[in-house]
Amino acid sequence: MKQKIAILCSGGDVSGMNPALKRFVEYAIARDMEPYFVYHGFEGLIDNKIVPSTYSDVAGIMTRGGTKIGSARSERFKESSYRRIAADNLRAQGITMLIVLGGDGSFMGMEKFYRESGISFCGIPSTIDNDINGTDYCLGVDTALGIIKNSIDQIRDTASSFRRAFVIETMGRNCGYLALVSALTSGAELCLIPEIGGDFNDYKEDFASQISSGRDYFIAVVSEAMKNSDTVAEWFEKELGFEARVTVLGHIQRGGNPSVYDRLMAYRFVTYAIDGFLAGKTHSVICYTKSHFAFKTIDDVVSHPYRIDDELLTLAREQFRPSPHRT
Repeated sequence: MKQKIAILCSGGDVSGMNPALKRFVEYAIARDMEPYFVYHGFEGLIDNKIVPSTYSDVAGIMTRGGTKIGSARSERFKESSYRRIAADNLRAQGITMLIVLGGDGSFMGMEKFYRESGISFCGIPSTIDNDINGTDYCLGVDTALGIIKNSIDQIRDTASSFRRAFVIETMGRNCGYLALVSALTSGAELCLIPEIGGDFNDYKEDFASQISSGRDYFIAVVSEAMKNSDTVAEWFEKELGFEARVTVLGHIQRGGNPSVYDRLMAYRFVTYAIDGFLAGKTHSVICYTKSHFAFKTIDDVVSHPYRIDDELLTLAREQFRPSPHRT
């Protein structure tokens, strides 16, 4: 009898989930397994929205952002009674393995589910926040960075034409990764993230010097975690005499045509997850560190907060350090 395996998406959607679903169906069938989709995350497990999937279900979805099978956050799954219902629904169809595309909250829920039900699972980090400990990369990050890059490049065009300061707010929840990488790679004059902190008033002398040397626009990239984008814009106007605008990029960062890298990583994540099941892995998160994959325990992933790479933080501190000599 063939082994049966299911996949679901949990939490915020990211570009790269659909390529992961495509690879899941194709590779599961190639390994002589029966693939199933769970629609609408853990809610779908509870409501028994668990259906067999075939090649026709994933035809043409590689280029689409979001997730064909939907995603959700589930309060019910936090209750043991509903987890028992979810487990019974999986057992009724003979499904013994489950891949979860989501974040650390989803993985903690699945660890408890595994302990109670014995149903094996593998987590694939999928969040544009890139804030999961133990992995250098989460599915969807590259596409989000590309969207931010294009947005900043376009905003720079109008900033340079109008002698304005633009404050661009990125997503990231409590993590400054998106803002940091975007600021570094877009040539921004200011980057504010919680991991570095500091007072943007420290930049007044530096920026005033740049203005006297001919600078006529500024780009500031601010993480939503700072909660001060409007304050930064007011500072540009009051302290430097620069008309300022705030652009909150918002949910456009989650969608869009998945980048080549996200498609490739979706392919690799799912391949490693299925191979891990067949090799006897029962409850793990597939992580990508230092250009290679590694299985880690749930405790390794969820018991410590994510930290942006020290080298990146050092680079940011050097790049965005106030200096009266920079023009």
